[in-house]
Amino acid sequence: MYFGVLGPVLARAADGTGIAVGGPRPRALLALLLLETGRIVGTDRLIDELYGEEPPGGAANALQAQVSRLRRGLGVAIELHPAGYRLAVEPEDVDVHRFARLARDGRRKLDDGEPAEAARLLRDALALWRGAALADVDAPFAEPHAARLTEARLTALEDRAEAELTLGEADELIGELQALAKEHPLRERTRGLLMRALTASGRQAEALAVFEDTRRILADELGADPSPGLAAAHLAALRAEPLRTTGVPAQLTSFVGRESELERITGLLAEARLVTLTGPGGAGKTRLAIEASAPGACFVDLAPASGGSEVPQAVLDALGLREQRLFGAPGGSDPVRRLVSALADRALVLVVDNCEHVIDAAAALVHRLLGGCPGLRVLATSREPLGITGEALCPVPPLPETAAMRLFADRAAAVAPGVALDESAVRRICTALDGLPLAIELAAARLRTIPLAQLETRLDDRFRLLSRGSRTAAPRHQTLRAVVAWSWDLLGQDERNLLRRLAVFTGGITVDSAAQVCGLSEADDLLTGLAEKSLIDVHGERFRMLDTIRAYALEQLTESGELAAISRAHATYFLDLAATADPHLRRAEQLTWLASLAAEHANLHAALRWAVAEDDELALRLVGALTAYWRLRGVLSEVSPLAAQLVTKLGHGAPPGLEEEYVLAVLTAGPSEVDRHRAGLEAIMRTPAWPPRQPYVLVAWALFAGPPGPEPAGTGRERLATAEDPWVRALSQFSEAYLGLVNGRIDGAAHDFLAALNTFRQVGDRWGIAQALDGLASAADLTGDPARAVALTDEALALLEQLEAFEDMAELWTRRGDRLSHRGDLARARADYQRAAGLARRAGVPTILAAAHLGLGTLARREGDLAAARRWCERALDECGTDWQGSGVRAHVLTALGRIASAEGDFAGARSRHQEAVRIALAQQPGLDLAEATEGLATLAAASGETGEAAYLLGLAESLRGRATTGDPDLTRLRDRLAGDREFARGTAAGTGGSSFVAQGLAVRLG
Repeated sequence: MYFGVLGPVLARAADGTGIAVGGPRPRALLALLLLETGRIVGTDRLIDELYGEEPPGGAANALQAQVSRLRRGLGVAIELHPAGYRLAVEPEDVDVHRFARLARDGRRKLDDGEPAEAARLLRDALALWRGAALADVDAPFAEPHAARLTEARLTALEDRAEAELTLGEADELIGELQALAKEHPLRERTRGLLMRALTASGRQAEALAVFEDTRRILADELGADPSPGLAAAHLAALRAEPLRTTGVPAQLTSFVGRESELERITGLLAEARLVTLTGPGGAGKTRLAIEASAPGACFVDLAPASGGSEVPQAVLDALGLREQRLFGAPGGSDPVRRLVSALADRALVLVVDNCEHVIDAAAALVHRLLGGCPGLRVLATSREPLGITGEALCPVPPLPETAAMRLFADRAAAVAPGVALDESAVRRICTALDGLPLAIELAAARLRTIPLAQLETRLDDRFRLLSRGSRTAAPRHQTLRAVVAWSWDLLGQDERNLLRRLAVFTGGITVDSAAQVCGLSEADDLLTGLAEKSLIDVHGERFRMLDTIRAYALEQLTESGELAAISRAHATYFLDLAATADPHLRRAEQLTWLASLAAEHANLHAALRWAVAEDDELALRLVGALTAYWRLRGVLSEVSPLAAQLVTKLGHGAPPGLEEEYVLAVLTAGPSEVDRHRAGLEAIMRTPAWPPRQPYVLVAWALFAGPPGPEPAGTGRERLATAEDPWVRALSQFSEAYLGLVNGRIDGAAHDFLAALNTFRQVGDRWGIAQALDGLASAADLTGDPARAVALTDEALALLEQLEAFEDMAELWTRRGDRLSHRGDLARARADYQRAAGLARRAGVPTILAAAHLGLGTLARREGDLAAARRWCERALDECGTDWQGSGVRAHVLTALGRIASAEGDFAGARSRHQEAVRIALAQQPGLDLAEATEGLATLAAASGETGEAAYLLGLAESLRGRATTGDPDLTRLRDRLAGDREFARGTAAGTGGSSFVAQGLAVRLG
C-alpha cells in the first residue's frame, strides 16, 4: 500500500486504486500514525494530539474504536502495544518519509559536489507533494507539523535551485525564484539564489535591485542586516563582467557656474529617459553634460563621425564592443541590433555628445535604443533638439555675468598667476564675448602675452563683426568665428602655416606626422607654441586640435589653395604607415603595431575617405594595407560604406596591378557588392599573382567562399605551399590541414596542423598559432583524445585573449564544450557553452550562438531531458546564419533534432530532419559533416528496426570519417553492435570509392 500526507491524506492499494479513509477523526488518526510510521505512539499522546487539552469523556474507548475501523477499512496492521499503537508499514510507502530521505540524499550530493545527481534526487522529492501538507486534517497537531513540512519543502526547493544553478540553468530558474521570493520575502537564501540566477543571466542591475529590496525588508521587518550568504551574492553581482564603457573625460580645470542648469538636469533625468542639452557652439554643453552625468555613465563623442553610418559604430566603441568575429565575413552584423542586445537588461546613462552634424542618425539610434532598453537613459548635447517623443529639453544659455567673470578670473589665474584684474575690464570683456565659456577661456589664455587693457581693445574690434554676422550661418560661426580669428591673428606666419595644414588631421598629431604632412622642419617648436596658445591640446606625446579651431583652420587651408596637396600628403603619409605596419601584424610584434595603428584610427579613416573621393588607386592601396588592421580590430562595418563607394566608382574592373586590393575592397563593401561582383572576384582568385602581395586576401576569400573543391596539380594551393613568406606557407599548411580534417583524413590533417603551428610560431602570429592549436585540438578530439584537445584549446584561448578577439573566443569556448562533452564532463561542458553563448550574444555572431545552444541541447538529450533538448535545438535553428558556416551548423542542428524526434517515437519527423541535414551536407562538401548527417539516418533506421539499413549507413559514415570518432557514446554503442553485420561491411566497401562516390550514392538514395 501507499500513504500520503503531503497534501490531503491519501491511502492507495497496491494496484493503485484509492481507499476511503473515513471522516475527520479517522483521517486525523491515520495522519498522526503515518507521521510516526514504524514507531509506537502512546495512547495519551494520541488523545492529546487528536482532541487537545480537553478531551471528551470516553476518549480512550473512542480511540480504540477508531483504530479498529482503520484496521478494517485499510487492511493494514495497527499493532496494539502496552504503551500505545504502532502503524506497521514501511517508511518508503509513506510520502513524507520518502520525501525526507530523498531531500536528505540530494542535499548530501550537493555538498559532495555532484549537482546533477542532487538535482535529480530533489526533483523526485518535490514531485511527491500534491498540495499543502495535511491539507484536510483538522486536529491540534496538524498546524505545527504542516509548518515543519512546509519549511522542509522550501529548503528542498532551494537546494534544487542551487544544484540547477551550479549546472548553469539560470534562465529557467528566474521566474520560479521570483515567485518564491515574493511569497516568502524574508527567506534570504531564496533571494540570494534569485540574485545569483539574475547575475548568471547577465541581469546584474536586477540582481542588485533584489539585494536593495531585501536589505530594506530585513531592516523594516526584523531590524537585521543581510546574512553573509546574501552579501556574497551581492558582491558577485557587483563583480560580474560589465561593459567596458568609455567614462566621461577627466577635466583639468574647475567647473564654474551653471548651478541652476545642473539642478534642472538632475531633476529631468529623474523623470525623463532622454534629456537633450541645446545651445550654440561654445556654450559649454559638453562640459555641463560631463558634470551632470552620474558615476558609471558611458561617454560617446560623435564629433569625429562624418556621416550617419558612423554613429552606431561610435557607440559600439564607447561601450567597448568590437565590431564582429575576428576575420568574420564582412557585413554580417547589424551594429544597432547589437547595441540593443548589449543594453537590453542594463541600467546605464549614455552621454551622447555633439549630435548636431549627424542629427537624423543620432535621433534614430537613440529612439531605437530607448525603445529596446528599458534601463537606459540618454543625456545628449546638440545645437537642436533630437525631436523624439518624450524628449526633455534643457537649454544652455550664455553664462550670467557673475559666473562669466568668475570663469575668466579662474582661467587667468591658471595662465598668469598674480596678474592684476580690473573688475570693470573683466566685465566688459565677458559681455563682449556673449558669456560663451569657450570664448572666455580662449581670451583669458592670452593674458600670458597680452595685457588686460590691450586684450579688451582687440576683442572690441573683432566682436563688432561678430554681432552683425549672418543669421543663416551655422551657430558655431555666429558665436566663435571672431574668437578663433582673433587667435589666428596673434600667430606668426609659420604658426599659421602649420595650424591651417593641421586641419587635415581628424585624430591626434605627432611631431613626425606634422612635419611630414605639413612640410615644416621645425614642427616640434611650432607645435609647442600652438599648445601654449591653447590652440591645440597636449596628450602625452600627441597633440590634438579643438574641433572649433580645426573648422576655422580648414577654411583657411581651403582659401590658401593648399587643401588638395596637404590632403594628398596626409593620405600618403598614413598609407606609408599602414604599409609599414602591415607585415608586422603577422609577426610577434603585432600587439605593438596594432596599438600604433589604433592611436591613428581617425587619421587612417580620414585618409581613406579623402582617397575614395579623389584617388581610386591610393584608396585601393589603403584598403590593402589596412585589411589586417581592420580585421584584427573588428571594425569592418565602419569602413564598409567607404569601400562600397570605391567599388561603385571602379565598376567591375580592377586597375592593373591592384587586383588583390580590389578583391579586398569588394569583400569589405558587404554582401550586396560581393553578389554583384562575384564573377569578377572568382576570376581574379583563380589566377592570382604569386606570391600574393596582400596575404590577407587569402583569409578574406576563404571565409567568404568556404572550403575549396579539388584542384588539379600545379594550381594555386601548391604554389602557396612553396611561397617565400613563411606566414603564407603556414596559412597554406593550415588550409590543407583543414581540408583534410573535414574530409576525414585525420592523420594527414594533424601532421599539417603541426607544421602550420611550427611555422606560425616562427613568425609569431598569435592568431595563426591559435588557429593551428584549435586544428590540432579538433584532430585530437576526433581520434579519441579529448583531454589533449581541451589542453590545446586552452592554449589557443589564452592567445586570443591577448588579441581581445572575443568573437573567435566565443567559437573556441563552444568547441571546448564539445570536447569536454566527449570526455563525459557534462557540467564543465555546459559552463563553456553558456560562456560561449554570452560572448557570441555580445559580439552579435548568430552562427556561434546557434552552435553554443546546440551544445546545450546535446547535453540535455544525453541526460534524457528531451523536452529541454528540443527547446535548445529549435532555438539554435532560428539563429543559424545564411553563409556556408551557418549552413554547416544548421545541418548539425537538424541531425540533433532528428535524433530527438526518433527518441520520442516520431520517426516521420526524424526522417525529414535527417534527410534535410544530409542534403545540406551534400551541398557543402562531402566530409565529416556528411558523416554525421549519415549517422543520423543510421540511428533512425536502428530505432525503426531496420538493422540492415542502419549497418549499411554506419559503414558509409565510417568510410567518410577515416580514423575519426564520433565522441557520442550512443553512436559508439550502436557501431559496436552493428560492426559485425554484413551490411556494415558492404557500406564500408562502398565508401572506398571516395567521399564523392559516397555523396553520389546518398544523393540517389534521397531521390
